[in-house]
Amino acid sequence: MFGNGFPEIHKDTTPIQTLHSNQQECHWYEETIDDDLKWSFALNSVLHKGTSEYQDIALLDTKRFGKVLVIDGKMQSAERDEFIYHECLIHPALLCHPNPKTVFIMGGGEGSAAREILKHKTIEKVVMCDIDQEVVDFCRRFLTVNSDAFCNKKFELVIKDAKVELEKREEKFDIIVGDLADPVEGGPCYQLYTKSFYQNILKPKLTPNGIFVTQAGPAGILLIKRCLRQFTTP
Repeated sequence: MFGNGFPEIHKDTTPIQTLHSNQQECHWYEETIDDDLKWSFALNSVLHKGTSEYQDIALLDTKRFGKVLVIDGKMQSAERDEFIYHECLIHPALLCHPNPKTVFIMGGGEGSAAREILKHKTIEKVVMCDIDQEVVDFCRRFLTVNSDAFCNKKFELVIKDAKVELEKREEKFDIIVGDLADPVEGGPCYQLYTKSFYQNILKPKLTPNGIFVTQAGPAGILLIKRCLRQFTTP
């Protein structure tokens, strides 16, 4: 790992990791999943790598999965298959609501969640609130599949802490979406997974039939239990 939290991006010269199609060496992205498990992807290029005010960010162009977003050393989504995650995150909640018109997205800087929400004809307003301007800017530049969402007249972009933004808004929303990074302690998203936030800030901002949905990956079993516990508490 690099000292700033980035996973290693390196040139490997071993024969098994050489591109045989043209006999040229290839750069690889490597991420540690567990003590005995890593995954790696061959790269075309590193489109962006830097450190914003809040987190380490990188956008990689991989050979198999297209453009890949990496935040704080963890892969967040890949161009080739991100639709699986975003469709599952967005559509069940909107289809369960009798008439969803307004949606608030916490995070979602790449624009994919907004893209899926705007496919629903009943939607009148989508507010996407992401804390990191730099993430939003380079996603708008490189992830062109979401350009229509950012240009949609129903779409409102707010660069701010989602907790602060929800607190100050007087309006309520039919759907609130947590399209956030995992709650790493000390990270910018951690406070958006707490019991006090759910009970005191988020729930009062839902309309009577309102629905809240949040991400929980396959490694997030404790996160799932925590979220369920918050919403079964009277």
